[in-house]
This record gives sequence, structure tokens and C-alpha cells, in this order.
Amino acid sequence: MAGNRAVVYVGPGKVEVRDIDYPDLVLRDGPGVNKLNVGRKCEHGVILKVVTTNICGSDQHMVRGRTTAPSGLVLGHEITGEVVEVGRDVEFIKKGDLVSVPFNIACGRCRSCKEQNTHICENVNPDRPGSAYGYVDMGGWVGGQSEYVMVPYADFQLLKFPDKDQAMEKIRDLTMLSDIFPTGYHGAVSAGVKTGSTVYVAGAGPVGLAAAHSAQLLGASVVIVGDLNEERLGQARSFGCETVNLSLHDNLGEQIEQILGVPEVDCAIDCVGFEAHGHGPNHGEAPATVLNSIMQVTRAGGRLGIPGLYVTGDPGAIDEDAKIGSLKIRIGLGWAKAHTFVTGQTPVMQYHRQLMNSILSGKAQIAKAVNATVISLDEAPRAYSEFDRGVARKFVIDPHGVLK
Repeated sequence: MAGNRAVVYVGPGKVEVRDIDYPDLVLRDGPGVNKLNVGRKCEHGVILKVVTTNICGSDQHMVRGRTTAPSGLVLGHEITGEVVEVGRDVEFIKKGDLVSVPFNIACGRCRSCKEQNTHICENVNPDRPGSAYGYVDMGGWVGGQSEYVMVPYADFQLLKFPDKDQAMEKIRDLTMLSDIFPTGYHGAVSAGVKTGSTVYVAGAGPVGLAAAHSAQLLGASVVIVGDLNEERLGQARSFGCETVNLSLHDNLGEQIEQILGVPEVDCAIDCVGFEAHGHGPNHGEAPATVLNSIMQVTRAGGRLGIPGLYVTGDPGAIDEDAKIGSLKIRIGLGWAKAHTFVTGQTPVMQYHRQLMNSILSGKAQIAKAVNATVISLDEAPRAYSEFDRGVARKFVIDPHGVLK
């Protein structure tokens, strides 16, 4: 039996690489595993040898101590791997296949899944619809920042790459299919981006950069990215975006007007979420800032895509309301401007095959857009620290040292 090592959340600000159990086709008890999921048999699943697994900003929320994640939780929901074992009930996925794993776990059997809403599967998380690997309050499915991981419902969920050699040549791009590329794309689609649109993207982290690149792929005429971090804004400019440094300016509309000639855009995408800060030189945490600002700068009748993460439990929030996800949002402004809001996890399976084809054809350059940076499993704790400081990189963990 092979061993297994993984990145584990220890406590606020600390992760470690630890030995964990080699996976089998049963969800065992452990940190964060919902008691109603313990012992769940997964003969419909597979064991993957992880080829790449990425560090996500959503992981960082947990590592900062801004969720109720328990110590010992194995992290990681962005997984690409090679199948090394198949369950008895798996019919179409074979040993040796190289596959992308959607971060949202979905059964393929419930009403939501049958309606393509795989982000709110009703059968994988006893607490509420929707689940993910290695994430707090998501049912307890073991994370994939590891050497090996179990993936349930393999026939339904997994995206098989048609040619392994070709896929390995583009693996830095294809690894983004598990989450941030579909998430950024979903944000742009939800915001109604189309040919000629002017778009504002709040946040220049990896998801914001993915949303900006997606808006370009969808035909946007101008993509403006706003952030407090000049290094990340520089990354946005590297592939043709306009930028606004919000640490220097507190009036977003004025900055947009300097770029477009009018103080509004057609579409806006929130890629920040619940740890948002205010604008200007003296900015501090103000979690409703992004939602309110994008309502202000989006034209009447426009749409707001909100892939940024908002939670129902934030022990580090600035006030009691925010601790339960209650924010001071100017819903009256959104109502008056007849805005459409789209929130929630991204239904990855709606997009990942088309985006794979865009990568394989050379149309999408997502690894370049997000500055994909390959590291070893042992380098993960350092990468978490650097990511928390705001480096303009998307860290890709290579657990077995197989990337060129």
C-alpha cells in the first residue's frame, strides 16, 4: 500500500504537510467529516494519483481563521489526477485516465444535478445543498492537496482529457479547469458579458484575473480590474486589462470615467467576497464595499456576477452581523437600477469541457493570465504565506514531481 501526504490546516495562519491515510472508496471519520457521511460507501468512485492541485483564495479564508474549519482538515479542492483505482460501479472511467475534477461534488442523480445545477447537489452534504473537497461545512470530503485522493461519482463528474501527452504539455492551463477558470468564466457569463461589453472586475487575485481573461474571451471591449494590490494589478495589465488602484482612490466611478468617458460599465464581477476592504489610503475591512460599489458603477438594467465567496459563519468578522454573513448592502440601489444578481458556487460542469477545448486549441491562455507557479508539496506552507501577503501568482502544487 502506498503512503499519502497532504497539506493540513492546523490553526489560524498555519498549515503543515502531514502523513495521512491512503484513500479508499469509503468516506471515513476525520476532521470536518459530517457524522451522517461517516462510512459512506463510494464504489462509484475512483482513487487518483494527484498530478496537480492548486492553492485557492477560498482555502486562504480558512487558513486565516475566518471560518469554523477544524484543525486537522485536509485542504484542497482544485484537483487534476491520474486514475489508479476504479470502484466496482464505475463503468466508463478507466485506470490510467488523466482527468480534471470539478471542485463541487455532485451525485448526478438528484433534481439539482439533473438540471445542471451541480453546485447545489442535494445528496452529498447532509447540512445543505452543495459540497466541495477539503472545505469547511461541505460534508467532510477529504481534500486533494495531497498525493492521492478519492473522488466519488466518477462517471458523472470527471472530465477525461482526450490525449494524455497533449494534456501534460498544457497541464498548467488545464489544472485551472477544476475551479478558477470556470469560476471566473461563470462570473463573466452571469454578468452578461458579450461582444463589446465594458466590464469591471473587483479583485485581481487569481479568480479576478480568470474572470478578466474570460471577459476578453467573451468579446468584452474594455476590461477594468480594481484592487488594492499594485503587483496584482500589474499582472492584470500584462494581458491587456485597464486597472484602478483602489488604495489610492476612493471614488471608483471617477476612475472608470477617466478610462471610458462615462462613470459606469455594462457589467460587473465581484471576485473578492466577504473579506473586502474599503477604498482609499485609509482603507480597512468593510465587507459590503464591493457589492455596494459594483451596484454604483453598473448601468441600470445591468447584471452583477458574484463568484466571490460569502459565508454564513465568520468568527473574525468586524461586527456581530457580519459574523453570520449579514452585510449592510444597499439593496434599494440595486432594486432602483433593476440589477440582476447571480451568486453561489460555480456549476463547473456547465463550462469545463468547452474551456478545455479553448485551452487545447490555444485560444485560452489562463496559466499566463494568472501567473501559474509550480511548487512541490513541501513548499505549500511557504506558498500559503506568500499568497496571504498578496503575491501575483497562482500556486500549482506538483505532489509527485512529474511536471517539466
